[in-house]
Amino acid sequence: MECLKEKNLKDCTCTYDCAKKGICCECVRYHRNKGAIPGCFFTTEGEKTYDRSCANFCRDRKA
Repeated sequence: MECLKEKNLKDCTCTYDCAKKGICCECVRYHRNKGAIPGCFFTTEGEKTYDRSCANFCRDRKA
């Protein structure tokens, strides 16, 4: 499968700079292995906390 990195970067809301930015499959795999959630799943305010925990995601989405 072809990676659409340039297209993904246009829609990526994560403000953290890393090598996986725009490579969604690697980003999701990385966070899943850490028991975390990618920044793009959070609201703008929730993403800015850099807390990618499931608990923070639930709090963020309830707000």
